[in-house]
Amino acid sequence: MHKKSTFVWLTLTIAILLAACSTPATPTAATNSASSTTTNTNPSTAAKLNLNTATGDELLATIPGFGSRMVREFQEYSPYISIQQFRQEIGKYVDDVQIAEYEKYVYVPIAINDSDTATLQQIPGLDSAEADALKSARPYASTDAFLTKLSEFVSADELETAKSYLETSQ
Repeated sequence: MHKKSTFVWLTLTIAILLAACSTPATPTAATNSASSTTTNTNPSTAAKLNLNTATGDELLATIPGFGSRMVREFQEYSPYISIQQFRQEIGKYVDDVQIAEYEKYVYVPIAINDSDTATLQQIPGLDSAEADALKSARPYASTDAFLTKLSEFVSADELETAKSYLETSQ
């Protein structure tokens, strides 16, 4: 009888110690998760992720409610050459409303001399007529030439954001 109660006591003690040891890890993970969600709940102030270079972990940490299945789907079709391609491929799995929600957190890099109107319209403040005007002014000799033309249509803040959307191989 004494051995049995000692065994039960020892088992409970070990269980309590294990629970106590794992408790600090849980708040840290919850804090990290909460801070990721908190910092990204307003996508207009958060930096968007480049769909062609974002890691699965970045997608999971940035897009609220995003799961590993969608990480696979996003990465399966990479590299994306237009936002239309993204919409078409991801539209196989989710509706247009969900795609629009994803677009608050990600972008397809803009090729200054090749991107279509919809891809150019990822630039905040740029409408379809202005994107068409940018296309009509092609070819651009340099990124700076493109940005100079773009500055005719968007604010200084929007121009700064646009710089981060440009392909780096320009």
